[in-house]
Amino acid sequence: MSDDRHDKNSDDGPVFSAEQARQGEIILRTRTRRITFIAGLVGSVILAIVVRVSIA
Repeated sequence: MSDDRHDKNSDDGPVFSAEQARQGEIILRTRTRRITFIAGLVGSVILAIVVRVSIA
């Protein structure tokens, strides 16, 4: 029985094991990327506070 994931004619792309797929990390190499990331975190906290206050 053949495994379709290893078929050379398949256009699905590479197959990664579960261990390889879990090794993600956030790389913020430039100052602009760091500022954008921090701004997104702060913005989500502010949005949660505004929604919480508007409901009450």
